Amino acid sequence: MRVLLIGGTGVISTGITRQLVDDGYEVVCLTRGETDADVPDSVEFVTGDRNDRDALERVASKVDPDCVIDMVCFTPEQAREAVDVFGGEIQQYIFCSTVDVYHRPLESNPATEDAPRESDVDAEPVSDYSANKAAAEDVFLEAHDGAESVHGTDSEGAFAVTIIRPWSTYGEGGAVFHTFGSDTYYLDRIREGEPIIVHGDGSSLWGPCHRDDVATAFVGAVGNETAYGEAYHATSEQTITWNQYYRRVAAAMDAPEPEFVHIPTEQLREAAPERTDMLEAHFQYSTVFDNTKAKRDLGFEYTIEFEDGIRRTIDALEDREGLESWDSANDDAIIEAWDKASGTFLERISSE
Repeated sequence: MRVLLIGGTGVISTGITRQLVDDGYEVVCLTRGETDADVPDSVEFVTGDRNDRDALERVASKVDPDCVIDMVCFTPEQAREAVDVFGGEIQQYIFCSTVDVYHRPLESNPATEDAPRESDVDAEPVSDYSANKAAAEDVFLEAHDGAESVHGTDSEGAFAVTIIRPWSTYGEGGAVFHTFGSDTYYLDRIREGEPIIVHGDGSSLWGPCHRDDVATAFVGAVGNETAYGEAYHATSEQTITWNQYYRRVAAAMDAPEPEFVHIPTEQLREAAPERTDMLEAHFQYSTVFDNTKAKRDLGFEYTIEFEDGIRRTIDALEDREGLESWDSANDDAIIEAWDKASGTFLERISSE
């Protein structure tokens, strides 16, 4: 089977590409040619921009894939263009979505794949990213409803669709998330024993999953008719608090036990609005996702313990570009201001 990977050099897609080759698939990657990837020599690369309709049509004609795995579709407009270009020409379209399609906070934990999404509820979306991903899913699912291989219809512009929803994915070549995003300075803070800002009281839940485990869900979906028309989680089975997260990062670096400074999310948003978009849209929510369906249908497994995987990821970061200096952001100023504010609060309470 010939598989076209749209965006083949990212964190997850590098793992997918390697595993596809290992399983005997013929793999072609469409990229802009701006990022190198450590993938097998047998992988063919085609240069182009998926947002250029003419380029996408040329690639579709040249590659003639049986299956497309789309890692860089973020809007319903991009989804509709993909349906126009590949509809009726391929067997299966696998869309990399995200658990962020679910409206937050979740109604219940652990969430299954039928939890309310942003496009299912009459409420302000958590973020444009989540709303657009949910809308893109709807476009692909509508295309699936006309797929001949599934429903026996003659609808043109259709193919079988599979949706994969990862959560927080990390791995070699990627970032290590923290309260303020993905800058690497905080790793240097941990190594140097400097205090670390953690949103809230650090007890909300987070579930990082290594890219090689997430990739197995995508590869297990290729040509898998059981997965046609279905959505799947591919997330951590090791859900931990943010305090535990930071402690395990420190242990992976052989660093001292981190000193935490806990600051409420609302105050962090006010203090550093330009640095806390991911905190507002993602990190502040405590969530757990059920992987039962992917384990049953796709052979998904969680095999890489976080401390082992994050050690490999940090080593790769240092080999590639090194870490930013621990004092390159204004964390110390925020910590000082918080200490003064909380001290004043305690003084006023104790004086009454």
